[in-house]
Amino acid sequence: MPNRTSPLAPGRPEAAGPRPSRAGFLGGPAPILTSAVLWGTTGTAASLAPAGAPAAAIGCAGLVLGGLLLFLTSRGARSLPAACTRAERPLLVLGALAVAGYPVTFYPAVARTGVAVATVIALGSAPVFAGLLSWLAGQGRPTARWTAATAAAVLGCTLLVLGPGLTAATPMDLTGVALAACAGLSYAAYSLIGGTLITRGHSSDAVMGMLFGAAALLAAPLVLSVDTHWLTTGRGTAVAGYLALFTVCLAYRFFGYGLRRTPASSATSLTLAEPAVAAVLGVTVLGERLPAVSWCGLAVLALGLVLLTFPVGAGRGER
Repeated sequence: MPNRTSPLAPGRPEAAGPRPSRAGFLGGPAPILTSAVLWGTTGTAASLAPAGAPAAAIGCAGLVLGGLLLFLTSRGARSLPAACTRAERPLLVLGALAVAGYPVTFYPAVARTGVAVATVIALGSAPVFAGLLSWLAGQGRPTARWTAATAAAVLGCTLLVLGPGLTAATPMDLTGVALAACAGLSYAAYSLIGGTLITRGHSSDAVMGMLFGAAALLAAPLVLSVDTHWLTTGRGTAVAGYLALFTVCLAYRFFGYGLRRTPASSATSLTLAEPAVAAVLGVTVLGERLPAVSWCGLAVLALGLVLLTFPVGAGRGER
């Protein structure tokens, strides 16, 4: 697809895509991996919420509070629509819808398929969707290196998360699977849109602030439609505050910074580190045990992340 016909294709010669590997580890992969580490603490933090607090309410509350905080603390977020071109403004709307669409689809998927299956499908499908969307948007065909590294990371993630239940014969809920895949598509879409706007010269803080601020307004009715009594307790306030500050506001500020130098397809693959962090925290903090197959999955996942990180890309269009 020619670049000039696609709203997601770079609009300026100097913004043809994130810079290649000379940007260095600290320029792209490090902020992305920092985001993944913060996201990996979500499950441990949510487990400390008051008993009876709905999982969907916990996640949406974090998005609403964190999204508003990110918007209010991001320089240029309020003026971003005016700074965007006519072709870029629809991307802001689509990006906000994609951000809000993630919890709307992911948490019902968790209710139908369980945390492990929903996590693997959503996180595992996101890099694939990101690679395809980037290709369709004219940002380059996925390379063999990206394909091999992402395949290894997805396989490792699958073994890590599903390892404890591989021997259990439980029926698969197709609706839950479809919802989890939609969550992966939502994640890939807002990563690509955010990365596109950032590489066109807009501030990463402004882009992330606007996308998540708008998404917070979209998700607020969902939070108010369920029981919010748990938020009035000390533990509930602490959990919601932690999720808002660290797993949304700070994490997506790092993520936006990393998108300045990292293609969205590589960024979504790098965030497969999230379940690895969650698994390690589960073992060290919550006293959980992992079978041997999960530890093997962790090793394969680490190999895939190393292939993606050193270097991120060898040239223009590298994924």
